[in-house]
Order: sequence, then structure tokens, then C-alpha cells
Amino acid sequence: MVASLITNLVSFDYWLSNPWMGLVCLFQLWMLIDAIRREEWFWAFFIFVGWGISALLYYFFVYRAAPSATRGFELPGAFDRRRIKQLEAQIHYLDKAHHHSQLGDLFFQQGKLEKAETCYRAALERDATDIDTRAHLGQCLLRAKRPAEARPLLESVVKENPKHEYGYSQMALAETLMALGETDAALALWKQVTECHSYPRAKVQLAELYLARNQADLARPELQEVLADDAHGPAYQRRRDRVWVRRARSLMRKVG
Repeated sequence: MVASLITNLVSFDYWLSNPWMGLVCLFQLWMLIDAIRREEWFWAFFIFVGWGISALLYYFFVYRAAPSATRGFELPGAFDRRRIKQLEAQIHYLDKAHHHSQLGDLFFQQGKLEKAETCYRAALERDATDIDTRAHLGQCLLRAKRPAEARPLLESVVKENPKHEYGYSQMALAETLMALGETDAALALWKQVTECHSYPRAKVQLAELYLARNQADLARPELQEVLADDAHGPAYQRRRDRVWVRRARSLMRKVG
């Protein structure tokens, strides 16, 4: 049976008659590489020895699920998985607060919120005054659906520096207030953010609050600006903001 499979795989005629097999192989290779990069060795083994279904299960349970909690809510800056090992080594030998915090950022971007929280708290144990760590721990708790715990951290950051991280901390605080049902305070914060920045994340959520108050005339220009900016934005920005652009399109169908 194995010999027959190998014979088929090296046969040009077999690939011509079964073009879908090429797509399955490419998909399986994609998932295998991703599992290795994430160091998901259990999944990598089953993707390697399995056929099709293992890769499909990995796609839904790991590849798509892992970052879902933070999709559209990224921290400023990019992340690199290769840095995880470097930071873990630096923590082992040096045990500095900023190394714990940077490692927390990497886990946050991967959607591994429990690991991120552990790293941020370790950083604060070593330096309780660091504003970036407080802000990122607040965002982590918010994405973990613990807004009441996130609130004091984010409020202290915004009070200390309203422009912290180009308005990202203000946006996180606004989302925290929305999660706690304090829409008036959230609306005021969203207005502050959109006065200085054109983030789709801010404009869409501001528009949603306007629509909740039956103020479609105020929501419409916010949504129109998001869609107009997306049409002319660079590729990396469009990828980053696609969650909010989809929401803007959906809302525009409601406001006309």
C-alpha cells in the first residue's frame, strides 16, 4: 500500500488526473511549517504522519484560534517568533524587567494571553513603575475579558501620559470602559483619539457608539473615512486593519 502511494506521488500522470492533491500537499506543508515555527511538536508530528485531516484540524484549532483574542488589537510594533528563545535565554542569565516585558509582548501578539500575563507580572515585580508594562498588562487583561482588572492599570497609564504609544493605551482604556458599560466616558475617549489619529479601530468603535444612540449622521463620516483610507493604504496597513474595515463595510450597509 505504501509502495503504491509512493509510486502515485512520483507519477506525473497521477498529478494531472488529481490536481486537488497538489493543493492538499501545499496546505499540509504550510501547516507543518507553521506548527514547527510555533514549536507545536505534538501537532507537527501528526501533520507529518497524517494526511489532510491532521492539517485541517490544526488550521482550525491552533492556526486560526491562537491569535483570535488579539486579532485587530495588536500592540504597536512588529513581533518576531525567533526573539522568544533569545529573550528566554536573557531572562535565564540576566533576569531583567524589560526582558520579561518584551517576552510578554511576543506572547500577546501570538494570542497566548496567560503566558503574556505571567511575563508582564514578572516584569512588574522587578520594576513596578514601567509604564509600557502596565499598559500592556492592562491590554492583556482586557483581551482576557477581565476589564475590571484592566481599568486601574490603563487609567494610571493614560493619566501619566495621555499620548502613550500613539493613542493605543487610550484606545484600550476606551474599550475597557465600553466593556464595563460606561459608554459616555468611552465616547469621550474615542473622540480624543480620532482628533489626533485616523485609526480604523477607533473610528469604527466610535461609529458603533453613535449608531447605538441613533446618531447615524455622526457615524457615517467616520465609516466613510475608514473605507476611503483603506482603498489607498499600503498592503501592510490593509492587512493590519482588515478586521475593522470589514466591520465598517457592514455598518455602512445599515446607515446607507
